[in-house]
Amino acid sequence: MKLMVLQLLLWHSALWTVHEATPLGPARSLPQSFLLKCLEQVRKIQADGAELQERLCAAHKLCHPEELMLLRHSLGIPQAPLSSCSSQSLQLTSCLNQLHGGLFLYQGLLQALAGISPELAPTLDTLQLDVTDFATNIWLQMEDLGAAPAVQPTQGAMPTFTSAFQRRAGGVLVASQLHRFLELAYRGLRYLAEP
Repeated sequence: MKLMVLQLLLWHSALWTVHEATPLGPARSLPQSFLLKCLEQVRKIQADGAELQERLCAAHKLCHPEELMLLRHSLGIPQAPLSSCSSQSLQLTSCLNQLHGGLFLYQGLLQALAGISPELAPTLDTLQLDVTDFATNIWLQMEDLGAAPAVQPTQGAMPTFTSAFQRRAGGVLVASQLHRFLELAYRGLRYLAEP
């Protein structure tokens, strides 16, 4: 009898551990319309960023972001983390916070690129507006969930581009980093949108 009770307790304990380890369906916390809009916004921003990179490549021969990576550190271009949005360790509130924080960082970086060139200004403006819209969308959803911080974040120190070359190289690097950030965001959002 004791053996049977012990087995029952062990089985219950194992079941409880599996239940605790299994993430709750995060998509149930987020409206499907919000997730679909986010996925659409990611694709739009990626297209805007790709256009900026293509135009910088065509007009200024800045075609290889890998070659410019040495400049990233000297220009002081920060990167935004998005570790909380991976499907293996997805934490809904942390993911939304990191997503919003990253978008807010890229808003500042795109503002720092102002004056990149008259012919690229409309593309940069569109990219900036789309990133701002996406960040606002995330913030409003965080407020709806009661997960928004009491105060919106403030922009930290942004790089200062002192020459036209630095600004253009910065444009390629920021667009490239933003693209990688959005790839991770897209994977996390797609995971959330799965039934």
